Amino acid sequence: MKIALVGYGKMGKIIDGIATSRGHEIVSRLNETPTSEILNDPDVVIEFSNPEVAFQNIKTCLEQSIPVICGTTGWLTQKPEVERIAAANNTSFLYGSNFSLGVNLFFALNEKLADLMKNLGEYNVQLEEIHHTHKKDAPSGTAISLAEGIIKNNPNFSAWKLEETAEDQLGIFAIREDEVPGTHSVFYRSDVDEIEIKHTAFSRDGFALGAVIAAEWIQGKTGNFTMNDVLFG
Repeated sequence: MKIALVGYGKMGKIIDGIATSRGHEIVSRLNETPTSEILNDPDVVIEFSNPEVAFQNIKTCLEQSIPVICGTTGWLTQKPEVERIAAANNTSFLYGSNFSLGVNLFFALNEKLADLMKNLGEYNVQLEEIHHTHKKDAPSGTAISLAEGIIKNNPNFSAWKLEETAEDQLGIFAIREDEVPGTHSVFYRSDVDEIEIKHTAFSRDGFALGAVIAAEWIQGKTGNFTMNDVLFG
């Protein structure tokens, strides 16, 4: 494939190396809003930028009927509009709060556990995420996806909130530490015991590999997708 990288920070550089090692060509590496001239006619765009510019970056590419893989979090109030633009331009869009293959298996495990625990009121549920201090959004997109998975499977919760779980509001603790790629934990605590499931990333390479696999998978498809489609679709 010919790949354009929109957002060429730490993640963009890792994606560059992994995509190249898998035989793909990087036709542009951008830290500015993409235009048709500087995108250089890619087969797909992989977008890892900042919440402030993600929507415009994605919109510009989709309006040129270029498929977009997006891993930028913190802009999702505009996601329905992006999905409409993708459909209107007969192209494809795939958003992932986390492209790690392990994390997406963790999402599935989280939903299964939430379903098993939904009638056990003696257990209090709490989420925790730890990331590097450079991460701009809190809680992380991955933590929000985990919370949404619990809410979908447990009728006792209607929404998530930062800090402690309270009544029907599922709590997420967001912690920032130096050079932590990402750790996510879900706790079920009672007076007598605790159940914990946890995913720890050792580097950003897993996120980058998943994004490239998603770009390979989306070729020839139209519509709006998630990593669930890539792994289990």
